[in-house]
Amino acid sequence: MDLLATTSTVAVSCYALLSAAYKSMQMAYALPMDRSPVSDELVGFDPLPSVDVIVPSFNEDPSALSACLASIASQQYAGKLRVYVVDDGSANRDVVVPVHGAFAGDPRFNFILLDKNVGKRKAQIVAIRRSSGDLVLNVDSDTTLASDVVTKLALKMQDPAVGAAMGQLAASNRSDTWLTRLIDMEYWLACNEERAAQARFGAVMCCCGPCAMYRRSALLLLLDQYETQLFRGKPSDFGEDRHLTILMLKAGLRTEYVPDAIAATIVPDRLGPYLRQQLRWARSTFRDTLLALRLLPSLDRYLTLDVVGQNLGPLLLALSVLAGLAQFVLTATVPWSAVVMIASMTIIRCSVAAFRARQL
Repeated sequence: MDLLATTSTVAVSCYALLSAAYKSMQMAYALPMDRSPVSDELVGFDPLPSVDVIVPSFNEDPSALSACLASIASQQYAGKLRVYVVDDGSANRDVVVPVHGAFAGDPRFNFILLDKNVGKRKAQIVAIRRSSGDLVLNVDSDTTLASDVVTKLALKMQDPAVGAAMGQLAASNRSDTWLTRLIDMEYWLACNEERAAQARFGAVMCCCGPCAMYRRSALLLLLDQYETQLFRGKPSDFGEDRHLTILMLKAGLRTEYVPDAIAATIVPDRLGPYLRQQLRWARSTFRDTLLALRLLPSLDRYLTLDVVGQNLGPLLLALSVLAGLAQFVLTATVPWSAVVMIASMTIIRCSVAAFRARQL
């Protein structure tokens, strides 16, 4: 019992210290991003860059897909815009095709129907190889964009050293359940603290898939590496956005965050799907950590703390929880010190997030 209690206490204490240092540094670096003015004009391009929007779709709800495509059609972008919607062998194609038909009259839209499901990564690559725009914007099929997203992201891409840029994510179904409200808050933190701090050094570690723009010239150089990534000897079918971002950094390019390019995506409203999503994302984070570690000598020292915080923090927390559960099961005693510390940190983090996001 003493060993379990000690393990739980030490693990949660280390987690608290690491988390406090990490989050304090994160907030310190992120805060100036809130005050940074952004030019409203594309001054570095003449003519404006052409943009290809790629929307991979698999068994998407027709109403969600329709809202996604409508938001893309409504983009107020003065340059050339083309849209490639890739249906990845959906089983509900009979209800999805009419959605395609509603936009078929728009000459900017192109529809690609794959015979079988090949996964998001390969569906993206099919469209990338059929398109030719200077910039490539990936949009998830359950995501809607504010009307100025393409323009805002293209502004950031004026710098030729920038290989990728992401917008700010929000939960479009925030008001549905208590879980969707928490996820929306989680997204705000991930964007306006984590990504904003990383962007201070031009090294956003994951340009999130729902709304991420890439420079085609860089993308084509990395496409083979992206397409052939293996995990446990098999083609990888998860973590596309993180891996592609790391490849951009590895190539010596900057990756950026644009807080006023707003995209809203549908998030899980039940605990089961949410936990499966988080496990999938955690696998991606841990898998690409080794590749990220190789980049750290060329990046600011803050990014070392960032990678350690993202990977070691959850492991310490998990160790504390498991040791506490084992103590409760084996001895029928509650590890109150660990419970109080974890609860206190959770309340503080949520309160800070709610205050900064003006959700109180």
